Amino acid sequence: MRPPVSFHNRRRGQAGFTLIEVMIAVLVLGVGLLGFAMLQTMSVRYTKSAQNRTVATNLSYELVDLIRTQRNGASYYNNIKAGSFADVTGGNCALVQDTSPANNVTRWKCKLRTAFPDGTANVVLGVNGDLNITIEWSDAYWEEDAGKQKTSFNVKTRI
Repeated sequence: MRPPVSFHNRRRGQAGFTLIEVMIAVLVLGVGLLGFAMLQTMSVRYTKSAQNRTVATNLSYELVDLIRTQRNGASYYNNIKAGSFADVTGGNCALVQDTSPANNVTRWKCKLRTAFPDGTANVVLGVNGDLNITIEWSDAYWEEDAGKQKTSFNVKTRI
């Protein structure tokens, strides 16, 4: 014969989770989801940064090609300096019939400002044909220090 079941014995036989266990599980899940959200945020940042670098690469190699096709006016491209972008808005960058170095530089600067509203470039063409193109733009907007927000891309080649 079985002994009578008391309240205490019945309670031991029940299976389930206590409130403390559930709260710990929710806490662990919450920390994991916060980590995942941070991972997603960083992924978006780095993807945008990689896209900007790709655009800067394409712009710099486009300029290299322009300089190579107009070797007789290549020295004109030395006028592309960071300070020469003050009046460039990045509005209409349509290709014009006149492909003189002056028009090519104006169009290229426009394309750079369209891609990077605060972007600048510096072109140095040495007498020996060494070409150095540096494109700078603000990329790290999460940085509070404005100096740390700038990203630069540099291409060195020989014409």
